[in-house]
Amino acid sequence: MHLIRNSLVSLALLALVTPVARAADTVRVTPLGGQDGEFCVLDRALVFEDPNGTRILYDAGRTVAGADDPRLGNIDVVLVSHVHGDHLGDRHIPEPNAGSCASPAASEDDAPLSNSVKIAVKKNARIVTGSEMASFFAGRLKAADGDPKASVLVRFGAHVEEGGVGITTVPAVHSNGLSPAFIDGQMGKILSAAGLTAYVGPPTGYVLTFTNGLVVYLSGDTGITADQEAVVHDYYGAKLAVINIGDTYTTGPEEAAHVINEMVKPASVIPSHANEPATEKGKVRPGTRTDAFIQASDVPVHVPLSGRTMAFDAGGECVEGCG
Repeated sequence: MHLIRNSLVSLALLALVTPVARAADTVRVTPLGGQDGEFCVLDRALVFEDPNGTRILYDAGRTVAGADDPRLGNIDVVLVSHVHGDHLGDRHIPEPNAGSCASPAASEDDAPLSNSVKIAVKKNARIVTGSEMASFFAGRLKAADGDPKASVLVRFGAHVEEGGVGITTVPAVHSNGLSPAFIDGQMGKILSAAGLTAYVGPPTGYVLTFTNGLVVYLSGDTGITADQEAVVHDYYGAKLAVINIGDTYTTGPEEAAHVINEMVKPASVIPSHANEPATEKGKVRPGTRTDAFIQASDVPVHVPLSGRTMAFDAGGECVEGCG
């Protein structure tokens, strides 16, 4: 009888302790979109929080309401996949929920510094990028009275560690033209008059390795590439993927589903860059690209509703905050 009673007590204690321990060992992912509880046309930004507290902002874009956005909290690292305005942040909304899901009111001009640079300076964060982007960001940090050494380079195949989180860049097939609005002096004027953009190296994706063992693939803006299988899956073994599904500019929903099902093969996926008001009252709208991607994917799809935090374990399974 005592043995049975002790066993029941032990099971009860385990039931109380296990969820807490499980939550403490997860990577928390919070979308910072244009409208609370929705997945909207310009939503790009995600904040990843390691179990050790390190916080990483990925592609701030236009829906983070500047460096004073109350949703940001502490930020240790800023990632920018490429310098197009909707990822770098050529402008931003003045406050969360400004405008509508279909048309965020991104009225605040961030040139020639960018939303990403302003956030990094205010938060005393480091900007980690690949290709020739690091030297560009060093110059913009200096212009913003920040530390140019806070721009960290990690080229393809290399690896840096920031706050305990491993970061590497991987190839993305896209363009990476820098608007003349971010280039000081006569050069910017000449490029603008000619209708040209500046070269800052190829765009990138990222692979992040968190302290709980979770490996995350951030696709950036890309089409289908052989590296998604040979590098992201075969070498890094990513268990969670964030992939763009917006078509025209990136993989469309069917192409993105092929990448997930046949190439990266993660345990879970978060769609991004849908270029549409994908949800209404937090529910995916039928007939959208997001809906098509969900239908075509073989793994659980977790729609990034702004402000709703999701938690992922080392195996890429969502254990909290996913509908």
